[in-house]
Amino acid sequence: MAEQAQFEELARQLSAVGAVKRDLGRILPPECPTGSAAVLTLLGRHGSMRMSKLAELLAVDMSVTSRHVAHVAERGWIERSPDPADKRSRILRLTPAGEATLAELSRRSTELLAERLGDWSDAEVDQLIRLMTRLRASFGDCRATAPHPRPAPGTAPAPDTAKPPAKAMAAVAPAARAPTPVDDVLEPTSTRTPA
Repeated sequence: MAEQAQFEELARQLSAVGAVKRDLGRILPPECPTGSAAVLTLLGRHGSMRMSKLAELLAVDMSVTSRHVAHVAERGWIERSPDPADKRSRILRLTPAGEATLAELSRRSTELLAERLGDWSDAEVDQLIRLMTRLRASFGDCRATAPHPRPAPGTAPAPDTAKPPAKAMAAVAPAARAPTPVDDVLEPTSTRTPA
C-alpha cells in the first residue's frame, strides 16, 4: 500500500486535472457546451439509451439531463423516439448530424492532446490510459464500462441498443472503439446549463 505522502501528492495532482478539462472545454464550438458534448459522447460511446440511463452516466439529475438533451435535440444532433418496451419513455440516439458533430469534437480533442502530449512516448500514453481507467474503476465510476458497439452511421441500431452496458470493466482494443472526444475528460460532473 502507498504511503500517506504519496496519497497527498496524488490528491494534489488529481486536482490539477481541472486544467486539462478546462483546456479541452475551450476547444468546443460555441454551440456545443460541455454538457452537450457529454451527451453526444455518451450516446456515441454507449449507443442508444433512455434518458434515465443518460442521467446516471452524466451523474446529474434528470432536470439537468433534460436541458442538455433539449439543447442537442434542437440542433438536430439526436432524435428521441418512443421506447417499445415502455411508451412513456424515450430512446435517445445520435442522428447523422450528431455523428458529424461528434467526429468534429473528436478531431479537436485529438489534435489538442497530440499537441500537448507530443513529447510523450506511445508507451507513456498507454500507461496513462491504463492507470486512469483503473483509477476510475476503483472509484466505481459507472461510466468506466466497455463502449457499446455502434452501427455505422446510417444503419439501423442492433435490437438491444436500448439496454444499458455491462458494469464490468473490459479491455477494449483502441481500433474497436468508436471515435469519440476524450470521453471521460469531456463528460462533466458540472450542472452548467447550455447557453
